[in-house]
Amino acid sequence: MQAVYKGKKITGMLSILPETTYKFDDETKNFPKSRATRLKRIMGYEKRRRAKKETTASDLCLFGMHYLLEHDLIQKADIGAIIVVTMTPDYFIPHVSNIIHGECGLADDVICIDIPQACAGLLIGLMEAFMLLEHMKGKKAVVFTANVLNRKMEDTEVFEEPPFGGDAATITVVENDSAAEDIYFDLRMDGKERNSLIFPAGAFKFPWQNKGVKIDVGDGVLREANRLNMDGSAVFNFVQREVPPLIDDLMAFSKQNKEDIDWYLFHQPNKFMLQKLADKLNVCHEKMFMNIVEKFGNSGASVIGVNIVYNLGKELTRREYNCCLSAFGGGMAWGAMNIKLVNMDFCEMLESNL
Repeated sequence: MQAVYKGKKITGMLSILPETTYKFDDETKNFPKSRATRLKRIMGYEKRRRAKKETTASDLCLFGMHYLLEHDLIQKADIGAIIVVTMTPDYFIPHVSNIIHGECGLADDVICIDIPQACAGLLIGLMEAFMLLEHMKGKKAVVFTANVLNRKMEDTEVFEEPPFGGDAATITVVENDSAAEDIYFDLRMDGKERNSLIFPAGAFKFPWQNKGVKIDVGDGVLREANRLNMDGSAVFNFVQREVPPLIDDLMAFSKQNKEDIDWYLFHQPNKFMLQKLADKLNVCHEKMFMNIVEKFGNSGASVIGVNIVYNLGKELTRREYNCCLSAFGGGMAWGAMNIKLVNMDFCEMLESNL
């Protein structure tokens, strides 16, 4: 799906990270030293953030939202919609967006939407926000991403596979601005590849299982029920095959050349995948940050937001950059967006004790 959004602008971004840091070296002491060293060097695994066992997605979102309200970075009366993208909701019902709405005391005409998407979730949430803004003159849409997946993935300190997931949340405020330049989107899906990245248990098809139970999700492969299961080779090949033509199509759609882009702000599964992707795109590595998975871990839909805030931060409150955002992950879903990030009201990173 290709789309152009006119008169829309990102006016602020906030990332929220748990303060607890786990080091890759400490978590892989049971690995052969050569394997751990190779993974650390090639994949870029170094540290990751992990929320406490009792912390929920709404906790991280509300930590950030209260900060924005207390510092007058947004007003309750200006909010027209709350969109939350998460793979780890507090409940099936009520939605995380409804929890935020209630805890913040927002008006009853504020739309609340949860989107259960994975790594491409921020782009999908922004598309939804831009469409809603067509019907909300004078209001802002607030897009949250939040994942606390490590609570589910890791109930033991002994890992068979390298731990790379990180917990995080982000908040992106968008609004109408008649002077804003056009925003170009290209979003694609392929449900045939859905089992390449799957969390089998916990919903209605396969209820939560006892520790260590493995189940067949329909493709003849036994998978550990209570953990995220990823076919790394399949995902890598999928990204290398599908993302480069997507970016080429986006550049043609927006009538730009790759050289016109200041920053390629991509999802970050690991450094190796990004390096190969940059090479295939013929984009210099200096234009594509690769340090988020190294410093904070892979937090799914939150990675791009953390990427922007950590690497560009306050520069975006006083400068303009022509950016290409791209994400790819569960579904399978992959997408890209060309947007001018310019003169934001805020672009900050918070640490929480959650």
